[in-house]
Amino acid sequence: MEDKINLREALSTFDDQWAPRTVATVNNYGVKVVHIQGEFVWHSHEDTDELFQVIRGEVQIHLRDRTINLSPGDIYVVPKGVEHKPASIDGADMMLFEPSETTNTGDTDEELPDHIKTTTGVAL
Repeated sequence: MEDKINLREALSTFDDQWAPRTVATVNNYGVKVVHIQGEFVWHSHEDTDELFQVIRGEVQIHLRDRTINLSPGDIYVVPKGVEHKPASIDGADMMLFEPSETTNTGDTDEELPDHIKTTTGVAL
């Protein structure tokens, strides 16, 4: 890595919602940033945990049995195989940490709404 990365500056380079951008790689893990607003789809990642860190805004990680409320500076790890649905009513920015090839929609069976596209995280 040649220089430091400021996550807020990285987030300022794009406006797309629910479209993670990879800002760094640690071994085979992607450090990704994403803007979110509204609700995602129910999905899981059968082979990997997924770490969420809130940078700006309020985020809800809906699980089938409860909801985890996150504020700036909070992190939460969704264990592999656990269905979850991130959401943010007013919008938020997050950092994700997961294997680089992990798709954002996991193994969902739901039809994707227009505002969600499947991606592994486009490099900035």
